[in-house]
Amino acid sequence: MCNPSCELRFAISKRCESTMGEENRDEKTDACGEVGPTSSPKPEPLTAAQFLSWKQRKDEEEAAKKAEAARKRAEDIASGAVQMNGRELFLHEPWVFDNDLY
Repeated sequence: MCNPSCELRFAISKRCESTMGEENRDEKTDACGEVGPTSSPKPEPLTAAQFLSWKQRKDEEEAAKKAEAARKRAEDIASGAVQMNGRELFLHEPWVFDNDLY
């Protein structure tokens, strides 16, 4: 005897086979009850002006996010909460890289 999932698949396939000959009463579902593609109205094409306004708005949002992250990083560095990378260390404490002492 098959396992329960095998029996379930068999029952589903039998149900689909039995309803294959019938006409589809509901256009959104097929004979097996699965939802198929529906015919939706075609969206209006995007104009160049609409795209440029969206792109400008998106770029402004991204710049604001980057500026906020940089401000937060600078605050964390100033408070000593995070470790500086090499570039930040060179900008904040250039005397560390002075080789004239040796």
